[in-house]
Amino acid sequence: MTTVEQLQLDNIAKNDYQIYPLLKQRYSPRIFSDQKLTEKDVNRLFESVRWSASSYNRQPWRFIFAHKGTEGYDKIMECLSEFNQKWAGNAPFLMLAGYKKNTEEGTENFHALHDLGLSLGNMTVQAEYMGIGLHHMAGVDWKKAHEIFNVPEGYHIATAIAAGFYGGNLNDIPEDLREQERAERTRIPQTDFAFEGAWK
Repeated sequence: MTTVEQLQLDNIAKNDYQIYPLLKQRYSPRIFSDQKLTEKDVNRLFESVRWSASSYNRQPWRFIFAHKGTEGYDKIMECLSEFNQKWAGNAPFLMLAGYKKNTEEGTENFHALHDLGLSLGNMTVQAEYMGIGLHHMAGVDWKKAHEIFNVPEGYHIATAIAAGFYGGNLNDIPEDLREQERAERTRIPQTDFAFEGAWK
């Protein structure tokens, strides 16, 4: 059985060019240590969000979070896709991430989703620095989340995040997911997405 420590080493990205070490070692775990996130841990994560860049400094991001063993946690679990429910209960901490759709002037904030993404990038690097893994999930029923959490008009839940300190046991997830955890990480080459001078 692959140990968690070996899994973390195996998941360090094999870069074509040298990048910041925290970016190399970041991956999206489905197993986590039993260690709980403290209030200070949570505050540090959201402070990294607070200082993220945003268009016109509008800071449109909004979060709902909960610790395992609470009613809020169970409610977030209800909003996840069936696939994500198979493993997300291993995380000691869950979040829903959303954004404010309009500006203060009432016009559409076209960049709000972009800004939410930037804030989650900040949080991801901060979490990695703290030994915390984040698994961002597209598989969330935003309509159910809006209903369960009474999300106000003008806001949109976009994604969910499972968070916890690296660790845990691979046997805590089904066999098909264990294989995914062990699989080699791959990325498309830069030439497929970065074009100099003209779109190719």
